[in-house]
Amino acid sequence: MTTGLPITPAADGPAADCVRELTRKDFQTPQEVRWCPGCGDFAILAQVQKLLPSLGIPRSQFVFVSGIGCSSRFPYYVNTYGFHTIHGRAPAVATGVKCANPDLSVWVVTGDGDSLSIGTNHLIHCLRRNVDVKILLFNNRIYGLTKGQYSPTSEFGKKTKSSPLGTIEQPIRPIQMALAAEATFVARTLASDTVHLSATLAAAAKHRGAAFVEILQNCRVFNDGAFDEMGSRGDVDLRIELVHGKPLRFGVNGAKGIIQKNLEPSVVDLSSDPASEANLLVHDQRASSPALASLLADLEPPDFPLTIGVFRDLERPTYDGLLQTQIASAVAQRGQGDLRKLLNAGTTWEVD
Repeated sequence: MTTGLPITPAADGPAADCVRELTRKDFQTPQEVRWCPGCGDFAILAQVQKLLPSLGIPRSQFVFVSGIGCSSRFPYYVNTYGFHTIHGRAPAVATGVKCANPDLSVWVVTGDGDSLSIGTNHLIHCLRRNVDVKILLFNNRIYGLTKGQYSPTSEFGKKTKSSPLGTIEQPIRPIQMALAAEATFVARTLASDTVHLSATLAAAAKHRGAAFVEILQNCRVFNDGAFDEMGSRGDVDLRIELVHGKPLRFGVNGAKGIIQKNLEPSVVDLSSDPASEANLLVHDQRASSPALASLLADLEPPDFPLTIGVFRDLERPTYDGLLQTQIASAVAQRGQGDLRKLLNAGTTWEVD
């Protein structure tokens, strides 16, 4: 199924976008937004709608692609072009859209069940190829749309409708997976912290290449409170905000920090051991090796605070850009192709 720009008066259609400044209202649709009350999807939708007009791109140049799940209703609620595709295939469809029309700003909206089960291979290949698309992964660690089964990111031992005795699977870690695929932009944020969410989405939008953003959110019906303590109003000892070029500090007044000892991270209390400040790990999101980013991605409660922010941000040639270069080179050498001539080339035969 596809969705597109809703029918609007001619004076307010795509052409009008080029002659006036867009606002959030331009990216809202008349569709009733249907998520459960309190769902983090509302906050993400609001921040995306606020961000898009600031990018200076006409509405007709945006495409939102989704798979299956609660998050995948997103294209209906954003006044741009979009595709509501099939389970797990959103990255593949988005790759085709971007390669067919490189001038488009292509966004993928997916969930932990959609992209990290049936869609894992599509996601990994999109990231490793560095296709210039923005991928927003809504992670509530549960299957919400199908009513509460455990998902690929659910914690080990979690009891759900499909695991009444507790899961016996180790969860997929989205950030580590993206780093292993050598994604050029990898970040994590929370739906409950709209300030951090807004800044992270803006950074992803500016990136040229595959931008992967994991957005942690609660499912108010089937996994309520999963990330409440890590939000902006939660316990400051339970989160570290990554800032490029800055040492890793957290807690009240930055009284705690992270050092590396014997290739393992460790928490230090700077109030009782101020000398340790000189040994604090310093974040470098532009490091060519993903080693430091992977170490930071491993920091999770209960042993460590949760790391949020941009783990990696590198500039590398994009798949779609390299593809267009190859096409231009082939045309320059051999001329414009002729599909009918190609199909009839070589050995042919007829079947009566």
